[in-house]
Amino acid sequence: MENSSIIKIENLVKKFPMGKGEFTALSGIGLTLSQGEFAGLIGPSGSGKTTLLNIIGSLDVPTSGLVKVLGQSISELNAKESARLRKENLGFIFQSYNLLAVHTVYENVEFPLLLLGLSSGERKKMVMDALEWVGLTDKIRSKPPQLSGGECQRVAVARAMVKKPSIVLADEPTANLDAANSHNILKTMEELNRELKTSFLFATHDEKVINYLHRKIFLLDGRIDKDEVVSN
Repeated sequence: MENSSIIKIENLVKKFPMGKGEFTALSGIGLTLSQGEFAGLIGPSGSGKTTLLNIIGSLDVPTSGLVKVLGQSISELNAKESARLRKENLGFIFQSYNLLAVHTVYENVEFPLLLLGLSSGERKKMVMDALEWVGLTDKIRSKPPQLSGGECQRVAVARAMVKKPSIVLADEPTANLDAANSHNILKTMEELNRELKTSFLFATHDEKVINYLHRKIFLLDGRIDKDEVVSN
């Protein structure tokens, strides 16, 4: 990867069929992110931020243009290779938590590690480390229905971080949280970014998230309207 760029996008276009025509969700996107960034795609609903996040996460593919993640061209990956990229290098955080209600906190956080072929001892250390990062070691036997919304999102952060991924993609991660829980979650993610050098990329229109970002990439009608680095 040239110059520590972990995401490189050139002239990205994404179109979706609509009736007899098509809808252009992204048009001419160019973007580079370096290792260790704490950045966000900012814009109203329909601006293209979630579509862009999904393409970076190899959950979708461009209609045209170049998207490279950790040196791999998303368009050239087959389904197995896309799954491997996500499994080994990416963490995802969603606004709806996406936790498995019938499993404990420990089991929810452990799940990504089961795909990596690690021993039970290795998994246990990594799970307990991740739960310590988010302050939930006392909840390992609880199940999601027994937790508050803030605790559920902290479990989701632990699950995303447990394998120490290169990149965490977070889609409106504070949408269902009150202000106090939002700030706790964002402070935790900022600390993990600083300590583990994990890159974070958010899709958001939440001011609480925007105020924490070190780089703000504004999208409007499928194009980058403004890209600014915040001096800390």
